[in-house]
Amino acid sequence: MRILILGGTGFLGPHLVDQAMAKGWSITLFNRGKTDPGLFAGEAYQGIIQLKGDRDPNKGDGLRSLESVVASMRKEGARFDAVIDNSSYVPRITKASAELLEPVTHLYQLVSTISVYTDNAVAPDESTPVGTIPDPTIEQVTGETYGPLKALCEQQANLVFRDRSCVVRPGLIVGPGDDSRRFTYWPVRIARGGRVVAPRAPKPDDIRVQFIDVRDLAAFMLKLVEDGHAGTYLANGPEGQLSFEEMLAGIKATVSDPVEFCWCDEQWLLAQGVAPWMGLPLWIPQTPEYAGAGRANCSKAFNAGLTCRPLADTARDTLTDFERTHAERPAAIAWGGRAPGLSIEREAELLKAWDARK
Repeated sequence: MRILILGGTGFLGPHLVDQAMAKGWSITLFNRGKTDPGLFAGEAYQGIIQLKGDRDPNKGDGLRSLESVVASMRKEGARFDAVIDNSSYVPRITKASAELLEPVTHLYQLVSTISVYTDNAVAPDESTPVGTIPDPTIEQVTGETYGPLKALCEQQANLVFRDRSCVVRPGLIVGPGDDSRRFTYWPVRIARGGRVVAPRAPKPDDIRVQFIDVRDLAAFMLKLVEDGHAGTYLANGPEGQLSFEEMLAGIKATVSDPVEFCWCDEQWLLAQGVAPWMGLPLWIPQTPEYAGAGRANCSKAFNAGLTCRPLADTARDTLTDFERTHAERPAAIAWGGRAPGLSIEREAELLKAWDARK
């Protein structure tokens, strides 16, 4: 198969490239050449066509190199079996790429996000209404605009490609190469041993978690391409329910140092100023407004071939990747302005305060 990947050098992209190459597919990449420009320079990647440009047609050379390829393909009657768009954040920019590529592309697959759903009180599936913003021309990506802008990017892809458009909405993407370090916090912290601060709801099983290993997401996306599937797919894991306690127990089973979880009441943690999701990664308090968190219905994706590897494999590989690369690859700072998780000093303060409360 002949595919074009818009992006390709970030977290998800290298896994897509490696898995597509293992299938013997012909790969073209289009990106700015700024993120790890030498990533695909080795002998193993000979044969990949790499185009430089900017997704924004108003910046620099914009789409010019891609326009030349499209012109040649139209003259030859050639087509991409699929375009995988994993770098769409602004609908105007998505529209420009989709319109350019439509005449020479069979399937346009856009990587969206579970964050298109802004009503966290509802457990979403593909039919759940997505979030909106008052001004759809806004192009500044923030914590508030990220999801609605992704939904508008989906809309542009669907308008241009119609029944040849495929939208994949992953949840939290984890595994080797993850610079967000949200899931990563837990394998790293648990591997350090000792007493670990963890959140407990009044009903412990109520804190549900979902995430998807980047390698499983890449495999699912390529399977959708291979099988010619259009439509929208909510891609998250695992298949079945996973509580916060089960997740931490599964990670603990992969390390050898003694670990003791200090299960702190979530209301107490909130009173101490511990932020959900980023302060203690993946934790979302079990209040009515977050009743749908960790409960997304991904049955459509599993029926289409999504598979999720064991939690132990993801935890072990994530820890190995962190130990190998963390010195050279700093954590990405999210919209909150800080890396996720508790510092050693802050966790010690919380443990002392929890023990003293009695």
